[in-house]
Amino acid sequence: MNVAADAFRSALRRWASGVSIVTSRAGDTVHGMTVSAFSSVSLDPPLVLVCADKASNTLSVIDAGGVFAVNLLGARQQALSNLFASKDDEDRRFEGLDWSAAVTGSPILPGALASLDCRVEPAHDAGDHVIYVGRVEAVVEGEGEAPLVYYAGAYRSLSEAD
Repeated sequence: MNVAADAFRSALRRWASGVSIVTSRAGDTVHGMTVSAFSSVSLDPPLVLVCADKASNTLSVIDAGGVFAVNLLGARQQALSNLFASKDDEDRRFEGLDWSAAVTGSPILPGALASLDCRVEPAHDAGDHVIYVGRVEAVVEGEGEAPLVYYAGAYRSLSEAD
């Protein structure tokens, strides 16, 4: 039995997730994209995973560089999330951002609650996405109290769920 895409999408909208921006660097090329498909995998060794749409321009940068950073966004970073989610001016996302290079060279974004700098371990083909498992090589903890949360097609705060 096949599940209709609309029904699947509707069901997934009922799952709240934190919002992060995955960034990568290959040589002088930096790129990033907003993702909600992020998860921890293992504490020993420290592993995380992200799912990247095959249509994303960031995918080729991750493949070329073999590295990525997951920047966990705070509740007040909706504009940054929207900037990295929009297909408009995709090559200009980093203009005016005071980002720093992580151990791997991946961009660490200002104001993130935390950033996990990773080297790609395996990558797995998964339908219209690629699942990247990354070994965490460095952690940068930022300031902030609450994460940016996405639920039912909109940004939410944790207090709305209480």
